[in-house]
Amino acid sequence: MMLGVGAVGAGFAVAGPPATPEAPVAAACTAEAASIVPDDGTLLGVNLDWASETLEEHRTYLDHAPAVAVQFSDVPYDRETWEHTVSAVTQMKANGGVLLLTLEPHAGLAAMSDEVVATLADDLRDVNEQGVAVVLRFAHEMNGSWYAWGQQPTAYVETFRRVAAAVHAEAPGTAMMWAPNYGGGYPFTGGQFAALPGSADYAALDTDGDGTLTMTDDSYLPYFPGDDAVDWVGVSLYHWGNQRPWGNNEVPEDGKFLAMLTGTYVGTAGDDAAVPDFYTVYGVEHDHPVAVPETAAIYTPSRGGAAELDIKRAWWRQVFSSETHERFPQLKMVNWFEWDKYEIEIDDEVDWRAAGAADVRDAFVTDLPSWLRYAEDVSTCEE
Repeated sequence: MMLGVGAVGAGFAVAGPPATPEAPVAAACTAEAASIVPDDGTLLGVNLDWASETLEEHRTYLDHAPAVAVQFSDVPYDRETWEHTVSAVTQMKANGGVLLLTLEPHAGLAAMSDEVVATLADDLRDVNEQGVAVVLRFAHEMNGSWYAWGQQPTAYVETFRRVAAAVHAEAPGTAMMWAPNYGGGYPFTGGQFAALPGSADYAALDTDGDGTLTMTDDSYLPYFPGDDAVDWVGVSLYHWGNQRPWGNNEVPEDGKFLAMLTGTYVGTAGDDAAVPDFYTVYGVEHDHPVAVPETAAIYTPSRGGAAELDIKRAWWRQVFSSETHERFPQLKMVNWFEWDKYEIEIDDEVDWRAAGAADVRDAFVTDLPSWLRYAEDVSTCEE
């Protein structure tokens, strides 16, 4: 999760959820990835802080079972690390719905050997055979300069395609998600892994051929692995504030969410008119279901400004507006980032949650529209 406005920082590590007693569920079946895309409406999911809240607790607090739950893991992984994902699977079996597994190759793309990929495919097949469908978000934000897999388009595409080929062959209940960082602020200069002038990667990213990387270069296309390797496309969209310094408590501008999704945002946070229309290009033209794997609006408790409820409600009313539903039928998944955490980008604690304070939770639940889909609406198994 990055600002998408040129700021750079480190990702966060998630230890994984604690195991909880498994509730009685229907007999196991082999999940089918294609069955999880709703014919109508959008899956509402949660990016949960598993260490502080179980999925059951979250479900009870909001009085609905999320259709998607997000888990992060490093890759390559050892058995102990994989057990964190197994714990998430246990909770998903009781909740229902889909596991969005975000795999982060912090050792670099070269660490994704054929053996590592084969082990991953085998482990995902085991999860699918327990009746849990998975959407695999592999090496997200690859167009950024802050991750070890960033701004290496040739190696990234080759690696993604190898992972996709193995997953598609061995784990039919797992779909592949391609998820770049929102292109505002591209090419995110100054990061540890930024492409260097004169390198082959730099040349490949110079899509307008003017010899330098700027916002006029396509921030998505050089990293696209191909339609045969991609099942879902996703881009995370956050409200980090209206202008620098980021992190202040400010009500988002009207229309900001959909403008970011379509590459038409021009406002107090900057001019992003050069950013491609992610929804139209990859959802409509490439015909993939579109996800917003993470979204939320910033509230920094230590700072003054607008009230928490005013900020967050203004954002979710954009995300879940009738216009969103009517104009963007390919938008099939939205996951709220339900964390209270320190953010290195602003050197402060941020409460992103929609289900933290009771008044915010109540307003959130009240505003959720009828076109959202929950765990009970998701059929993960072949009939």
